[in-house]
Amino acid sequence: MSSELHVVLGASGASGRAVVQELKRRNLPFRAIGRSAHFSDFEMTAADVFNPDELLRAVQGASHVYLCIGLPYSTKIWQQQWPLLMQNTIEVCETVRARLIFLDNIYMYGPAPLAVPFDETHAQHPTSRKGIVRKQTADMLLQAIEDKRVDALIGRSADFYGAQAVNSGLYVSFLDRMLKGKSPLSIAPKGVPHTFANTSDNGRALVALALEESAYGQVWHLPVGEPITPEEATEIFNRVLGTQFKSGFMPDILLGFLSLFIKVLKEVAEMQYQNKTPYLMSFEKFRRQFPDFETTPYETGFREMAASFQTGQSV
Repeated sequence: MSSELHVVLGASGASGRAVVQELKRRNLPFRAIGRSAHFSDFEMTAADVFNPDELLRAVQGASHVYLCIGLPYSTKIWQQQWPLLMQNTIEVCETVRARLIFLDNIYMYGPAPLAVPFDETHAQHPTSRKGIVRKQTADMLLQAIEDKRVDALIGRSADFYGAQAVNSGLYVSFLDRMLKGKSPLSIAPKGVPHTFANTSDNGRALVALALEESAYGQVWHLPVGEPITPEEATEIFNRVLGTQFKSGFMPDILLGFLSLFIKVLKEVAEMQYQNKTPYLMSFEKFRRQFPDFETTPYETGFREMAASFQTGQSV
């Protein structure tokens, strides 16, 4: 394109900030759209993404629009807001003729247990309500691509962690507790391996895909680290923090009981299939396209994550 402007929707979240940081590193012009929050390293513009007129003004002049918004972790909110958000985003991108890069998750795959590892071709018969919503939302975009309304791509992330990633399971169950002097308490059983995505890697990968002409019209799994177990996550955090905590595990019966009173645990319960068996996402398709892409080692990523919460700023 003769003139580029990369607009990041959801730039106040951990994933959106990572995209902004990569755009800055590449010296690409960008506009950051998010909740009215202050970041010392870039300006933020507030916009109501559920108001079509405001969203249209936010993306005016864009060549690329990154949909990196994270809605509250609530099935009811997802059912109400994800289809509307996708519809609005498709419409404004169609209007301004901007390419759309959607940061998706992997809830639409199913039924469980998933293949080990699973790739972009895995069956999509989700058994969770959140998975059904995510499939519906992604299908809306895929249909818009097929109908030639927008030029777009989907980048799917595994469970993520990173600087200021407050919604990461590795923060909630591990780092947050350890910084408060408590042992980590995993909702996953002992010894079950899981792949995690680093938000910085997601940001770099999304921009790389956005700039690759041949990537459009496709679904891509974003890079992940090697599979790790809860015990291994505890060991890495211990090295980073200089602590000696032992891994703790929440029994199913306790999780079920607490979910009656703690809203977030109630929301997590239907997604427990992701933790019960090996949950290994393949990103071989991405690796073939970008063979020189290097993922962040867990120890480096955990250290950056810890530093961001210890200083209160993203790194």
